[in-house]
Amino acid sequence: MRIGIDVGGTNTDAVLVSDVDTVLASVKTPTTADVTTGVAAAIAAVAGQARGGISAVMIGTTHFTNAVVEARRLTPTAAVRLGLPATAALPPFTDWPDRLREAVGGRWYLAHGGNEYDGTELSALRPEELKRIAAEIAAAGITSVALSSVFSPVTAEQELQAARILTEEVPGLRVSCSHSIGRIGLLERENATILNAALVDLAEHIVTAFGAAIAGCGIQAPLLLSQNDGTLMDVSHARAFPVLTFASGPTNSMRGAAYLSGLADCAVIDVGGTTADIGVLAAGFPREAATAADIGGVRTNFRMPDVLPIGIGGGSLVRGTEVGPDSVGYQLTERALVFGGDTLTATDLAVAAGRADIGDRSLVAHLEQSFVDAALERISLRLAESVDRMRISADPLPVVVVGGGSVLVPDALPGLPDLRRPAHHAVANALGAAIAEVGGEVDRVFQVPDGRRTAVLDEARSEAVARAEAAGAKPGTVRVVEVEEVPLAYLPGGATRIKVKAVGELRRA
Repeated sequence: MRIGIDVGGTNTDAVLVSDVDTVLASVKTPTTADVTTGVAAAIAAVAGQARGGISAVMIGTTHFTNAVVEARRLTPTAAVRLGLPATAALPPFTDWPDRLREAVGGRWYLAHGGNEYDGTELSALRPEELKRIAAEIAAAGITSVALSSVFSPVTAEQELQAARILTEEVPGLRVSCSHSIGRIGLLERENATILNAALVDLAEHIVTAFGAAIAGCGIQAPLLLSQNDGTLMDVSHARAFPVLTFASGPTNSMRGAAYLSGLADCAVIDVGGTTADIGVLAAGFPREAATAADIGGVRTNFRMPDVLPIGIGGGSLVRGTEVGPDSVGYQLTERALVFGGDTLTATDLAVAAGRADIGDRSLVAHLEQSFVDAALERISLRLAESVDRMRISADPLPVVVVGGGSVLVPDALPGLPDLRRPAHHAVANALGAAIAEVGGEVDRVFQVPDGRRTAVLDEARSEAVARAEAAGAKPGTVRVVEVEEVPLAYLPGGATRIKVKAVGELRRA
């Protein structure tokens, strides 16, 4: 059996799942201010109903996203870029919000190095230059470095060599390399790497706390964290790459929706306590965003699901017929009218309309039916408009509704008659974490000579499969789920950006 957990802004959900992916137990508990306490309570609630051993615990967490958004608990970080004599016009931290740049220290260095698009050297590394930078980093007491290089996703050799020099000069230094995190596009990839480096201390703390929570419940099982592409990573990977957990919550919900509904291609509306996230599934996995992702005001280019969040959830405040975008969040059971509070929320509307049996309905009996209907109709229109914004064709599109706040959604939305609300929809996010697979991805520029396209694609597929197996996928279960080719007509030699994603079942001891 496995336990899947997803931490949201309002609730922490957990499910106990059998080896054939059947939900055996589920629980929804309020998210606590320190988050970890709520996770421990959720684990204890479902673990108590297990009748056998727990083979793994999978957690989707908002800890790292919140740290960036709030600019708190971030490790002072130095950005080192290999690119001179080029790239000097736009140094690291360009266009960062002042508050976030100050939170990580804003220290940066430029050094010689980097590559052209085809892997040839832009300029050679200068070890003495890097040793001088290492001495300044050590003198400043910096313990984490974000290392980026021009076109490092094509060839990572210079980043790896520079990382060795820096760690030899500064024992204990943690180095995040951009080729392992972002994609083609230096500034956005560098930004993602800086964020990752700034989260490594928090990652160590959070992973340790989660492990202690699991052990405290008497569970001796591996801990795995959800990534934002719908796959899993082990604790060592989570410590090194915490940035890959960003937006794992909506991803888990969409994966859970796909499993519960049996649909591989559909739109998903995940209504939580704070927001409603709208996304689209393709072949059972969330469609990825094609543009740069904004995290806390910083542009990044690492993989992110294409999700449209709107400020509508069970805890959303109601003013007139407008709902949200602000929410009472995890204080719903204290502040909502149906729980004896003094704040009118979207949950109160659902209870007054008879869509939900939560709290004390008599406490909202004074609400006029016309007012309730108008506010709920406004919610329906905003959700329908958001789904339309995410569509890429006029073909009929099934819509799967999940999440604890899905009581706000009627049985059909304007223009979207095929709406489904499967069993266990309220904990689809935790289920998505529990059923997640292990993935491997290749995304870089290949040279594709005439007549060699098939061979190059086979090479990329094989590399993606190997990466999935190295990450913990069971050999023989790995399959390629996505292949994308983008010819780079502005570059010579048949240069083509090829992206391949492979996933497989989690290898169990």
